[in-house]
Amino acid sequence: MDKDTRCRPAGTRRASGRDRRGFTLIELLIVMVIIGLLASLVAPTLFKKVGGAKRKTARAQIELLGTALDSYRLDNDSYPTTSQGLQALRTKPDGVKNWEGPYLPKNVPNDPWGNPYVYRCPGEHGEYDLSSYGADGQPGGEGDKADINSWEN
Repeated sequence: MDKDTRCRPAGTRRASGRDRRGFTLIELLIVMVIIGLLASLVAPTLFKKVGGAKRKTARAQIELLGTALDSYRLDNDSYPTTSQGLQALRTKPDGVKNWEGPYLPKNVPNDPWGNPYVYRCPGEHGEYDLSSYGADGQPGGEGDKADINSWEN
């Protein structure tokens, strides 16, 4: 009796090269093609949802920044000027006497596409205008490239 036979349970035998089970290259390729087809059907739907989620995130951040700007205004009787910018919510600007900040717990975020928010005070649509220019970072556009503005809720 050879050494391998003694260690195996009764009724089993050592598999020869022809008895070994596994996947052939053809079977693996077929599975990869099927996965690719499924991904091509599902991916566009997922990417649409990602774009919508980024737009919702930008809206939520604009509202958060608006709340911080309102708190700043309550303390200082005016919103930060355009030149002071949104950084006035984190660090005290020169010449501001009643600053009680920071008004944001963290640094001013960029929009979900990595671009800084556009802040103007006085604004053309209200006391201040706060915008994200969307995926393209340029004014105007449609879909994911459309602007998200504080005055449009």
